[in-house]
Amino acid sequence: MLHYAVVFLVIALIAALFGFGGIAAGAVGIAKILFFIFVVLAVLTFVASLFRRG
Repeated sequence: MLHYAVVFLVIALIAALFGFGGIAAGAVGIAKILFFIFVVLAVLTFVASLFRRG
């Protein structure tokens, strides 16, 4: 999922470079959402692994 966030961020940077503001804003929004979902899932997985071990 982090891979997709980075891909959308790169798409946003390329679109911004060529002047496509609407596409860049949409790609940045998708990248932010995917990144925060990744962070939440990573934290939940970490906490779950702590409870399984201890």
